[in-house]
Amino acid sequence: MSDYELKSVSAPDEVREFPLGKGDVVTLGGGQVALITLQPGWKWSEHVKPVAGTDLCQAPHFQYMISGQVHVRMADGSEFDAVAGDVVVIHPGHDAWVVGDAPAVTIDWGGAHVWGKPQG
Repeated sequence: MSDYELKSVSAPDEVREFPLGKGDVVTLGGGQVALITLQPGWKWSEHVKPVAGTDLCQAPHFQYMISGQVHVRMADGSEFDAVAGDVVVIHPGHDAWVVGDAPAVTIDWGGAHVWGKPQG
């Protein structure tokens, strides 16, 4: 057995597709990492909620924003924007949507194992 694992999101182990978005997921080191690409107009509560089966996203995200902008509204009503260059932890219980005319692209280490899968 090798002392390393190497994979590329350009050859993902799994692809999760939704209207206006997709996640390219690789599995390694006992976990999953996803390259998530969300197009303008994407909103979790409209495009992923029907699959997840929950009122809010329950994925615990730990993300690096590569490009674009996402607005997040937490269950407690607090809100923030994540933009290119930001590293963000988003706890379960949130909605999110793309802001502006550019795709939002992020790498997620924390929630890839449940994002876009039935949760409810």
